[in-house]
Amino acid sequence: MKKIIQLGLIATLVLCLVSCRSSSKMYHTFETECLGVELDGSQTLKAWGTGRYWLDATEQARKNAVRDVIFKGRFAGSAECHQNPLLMEVNAQSKYESYFNAFFRDGGEFHSFVTLQDERVHKRFMRTPTVRNRDQSKFSVIVRVDRVGLREKLIRDGILTQ
Repeated sequence: MKKIIQLGLIATLVLCLVSCRSSSKMYHTFETECLGVELDGSQTLKAWGTGRYWLDATEQARKNAVRDVIFKGRFAGSAECHQNPLLMEVNAQSKYESYFNAFFRDGGEFHSFVTLQDERVHKRFMRTPTVRNRDQSKFSVIVRVDRVGLREKLIRDGILTQ
């Protein structure tokens, strides 16, 4: 009888520890976060990218940051960043799909509108992923997106009307 009570107490303790542990986990949303707006009109953003290596993930994070400035506009974080997206048109990404596929390809034109200048050099080379699984890792990167230059480019190319 004594062993049955001990086993019951151990089972209850294990169940309590498992349930308490799983409910206390904090999950992070991997949305682009605004850190501030510069006086030249550029936005400093914390973007997330997924890739096998850090360089792949930063490339993806840059694309995500520019894409969010063009199509999303509003970000979590600083209140001064609550701006409208550059393209307010519904389904603009699918309407101009060939343009944006070329714009966002690896080594594409989007590189001229996003920089890693706010990322500290020592952090850049000693990164640890936020989330890691067997094939992919998720990294956060601080980038600066030239919103004014991006707007002018879209106007020149006929995607955005003044």
